Amino acid sequence: MVRTLILMRHGKSGYPEGVADHDRPLAPRGQREAALAGDWLREQQPAVDAVLCSSATRTRETLAATGITAPVSYEQAIYDASPHTLIEFIQLADDSVETLLLVGHSPGMPWTAWELAANRDSDAAEQLSAKFPTSALAVIEFDRPWAAADPGTGTLVRFHVPR
Repeated sequence: MVRTLILMRHGKSGYPEGVADHDRPLAPRGQREAALAGDWLREQQPAVDAVLCSSATRTRETLAATGITAPVSYEQAIYDASPHTLIEFIQLADDSVETLLLVGHSPGMPWTAWELAANRDSDAAEQLSAKFPTSALAVIEFDRPWAAADPGTGTLVRFHVPR
């Protein structure tokens, strides 16, 4: 069974005065681009079985703007997480989940995509390594259970920047 991981960076955030980083909301551009990402996801990957999302306001608002309605687990530890931590979250996914969406931050999302991809010489990997902007999505497929989704075992099949 092929398992699909979608790593999504949150939408462009606002910088309201006096608001802590964790609590910053999306900017209007972030709302618009996250909605475009949701449209693309439904077209390219119609079924998302589960979502792991940072507890930060901007990631929660990004997920809401996508319109994805799969069961969600909001995790404080995704905020500012290393690729090692994010990979551990992925490896704990239930085997009944075929498609997992992980909504987080930079540098965690691009570094994790890079770590998991075995095909770092692909066009998608070249795009990803050049820049992983807000609302961008990296789609990685695995031919193994989530528990065995180790660095270098996935295939980066698509990289998309909704604009």
